[in-house]
Parts: sequence; structure tokens; C-alpha cells
Amino acid sequence: MTEVIHNRIAMLRVERGISRRQLADALGVHYQTVGYLERGEYSPSLYLALRIAEYFEVPVEVVFSTKPFPRIGGGERSA
Repeated sequence: MTEVIHNRIAMLRVERGISRRQLADALGVHYQTVGYLERGEYSPSLYLALRIAEYFEVPVEVVFSTKPFPRIGGGERSA
């Protein structure tokens, strides 16, 4: 069984107008690391996960999950 960590890094980053390089610089990691994290190709250490949550000023559960996040805006709209 492969352990997969789902994340909302890309959504949070885009929502705030932050580039991968800006986030990487703030976290002290290579900008490619941010890409690997966003694509789920790399699972962060607990320390890095907490730093990312602190950077976005949200609880770590808002950024990371062991289950896929529900799609935003996928439901029916009411008029």
C-alpha cells in the first residue's frame, strides 16, 4: 500500500497570488520541491508541513490530508 498525502498547496498559493519560487524562498526549499509537493510526488516532513500551514496561516488539516479533498464548486448551483 502506497501512502499518499493529498494537499491544497497549489490552490492556496494561486488564491494568494504567490509563485512557486516565492513560496520556496519563504520556506527555505528549492522551488522544484514546491512543484513536487503540489503534484503529490513528494511527501513533506512533519516540520515542512507545519511550516507550510504556518506560512498560509491555516491549520495543517486545511493544507494536507490522507484522503482526497472534495472538489470545490462541483455541486449544483441554485439560482
